[in-house]
Amino acid sequence: MTKRMSESLKGQLLCSLAMVLVGSTVVVSKIIGQGVEPFLATALRHAAALPLLGLLWWWQRTPLPRLDRHDLLLLVLQAAAGSVGYTVLLILSVGWASAADAGVVAGTLPAMAALFALLFLGERPGARLLGSLALATLGVMALAFAPDSAAAKPTRLLGIAAVLAAIACEALFILGNKRLRRPLPPLPMSTLMCAGGLLLSALPAWWRSEGALPRLEPAALLGILYYAWVPTVGGFLLWYAGSARTSGSRAALATVWLPVAALGLSMLVLGEPVGPAQGIGLLCVLGGLVLAALPGRQEPAAAPRREVLPSS
Repeated sequence: MTKRMSESLKGQLLCSLAMVLVGSTVVVSKIIGQGVEPFLATALRHAAALPLLGLLWWWQRTPLPRLDRHDLLLLVLQAAAGSVGYTVLLILSVGWASAADAGVVAGTLPAMAALFALLFLGERPGARLLGSLALATLGVMALAFAPDSAAAKPTRLLGIAAVLAAIACEALFILGNKRLRRPLPPLPMSTLMCAGGLLLSALPAWWRSEGALPRLEPAALLGILYYAWVPTVGGFLLWYAGSARTSGSRAALATVWLPVAALGLSMLVLGEPVGPAQGIGLLCVLGGLVLAALPGRQEPAAAPRREVLPSS
């Protein structure tokens, strides 16, 4: 019994660390966006991560199930949304709003996924899930309608909207994964999403750069490599190692660290001020995450799965 509890606790800690790494992508996106065009950054990120994921796949020798046309098309749509759309929109958003704002809004992912499941899959949410959606909405509203929101930075609302669009892309990825006729093992799925992200972002990156590779600032290049190797590959390993050791509700509860890490790192690394609006928004989002993750009669909200988590 004690050993089982120890394994469960270890799993929750690993999942929590994975979410801290995912939260750091909000901050590193701010650094990348200051020196690299978003589509180019997305292509470079996947180009750096793909060899490591491919090597891990080869090492595990996990077979790839035969995929029909339906699943192939769904995988392309998932890569477009989760691998490309999420990254590009997140980099754009932190150019318009603060990383602190983006971190708080990013914590609404489970609520967004539940909302999309309600709208497009006809799932019936219970009282806990409805409460989670309400709290997540209040958290975003606290940011968007803060008294100094429009006056301090006219583009802040645009940045918050871009983060919500990025989270919507990630929610589409989650729902698409549930619609696969032949579910894929985590490592092949992550590798295919990374390869798809590279292919889908390469042409827009080439077009936006007019066929010439621009000079990359050292900070932006290091940010891209960090994004590719630490939150993407490292986050994937931590998340699936943790989720294999603990229950789904405990793994989902670990997602509370995503907005906390993003907010804390935006202060420590970027020196961004955190005001009452971010504090209220964070409390609402955390309340929604906890409410959705607690075991109840309904299925808890899905934990974030970035292409490699977790697309990240």
